[in-house]
Amino acid sequence: MRFATLVSATVASAWALSAAHAHHAFSTEFSVDHPVSLQGKVTKVELINPHSWIHLEVVGEDGEAVTWMIEGGSPNALVRRGITKASIPIGSELTVTGYQARDGSNRAVGRNVTFADGRALFFEGTPVPEGSE
Repeated sequence: MRFATLVSATVASAWALSAAHAHHAFSTEFSVDHPVSLQGKVTKVELINPHSWIHLEVVGEDGEAVTWMIEGGSPNALVRRGITKASIPIGSELTVTGYQARDGSNRAVGRNVTFADGRALFFEGTPVPEGSE
């Protein structure tokens, strides 16, 4: 009986640590010094924990298409606001303003996300630290 309790406690601790590690602070992952403004078509929507992602195909000035990953809030928070995968159809045109990942990759946290017709999408990305905007 003691062994089963020890195993359960170990598994629960490992899960809690991995969840805590996976959930990050804004300043750890993104930089207010690297604002981005992107316009492109949705190629994929992932409502996965701990954050949701919109994959956006953006055509650069050179004519080359580049895929960006836009981070949003947790799936639970989005669903509570009525946002599902169906809310963001593949092929939709979006404009995103936000902040690029510190590592310079094509990842950003979405601050403002709007459809081509002007409708706002509250994607609830990682909060920007106060005084950073």
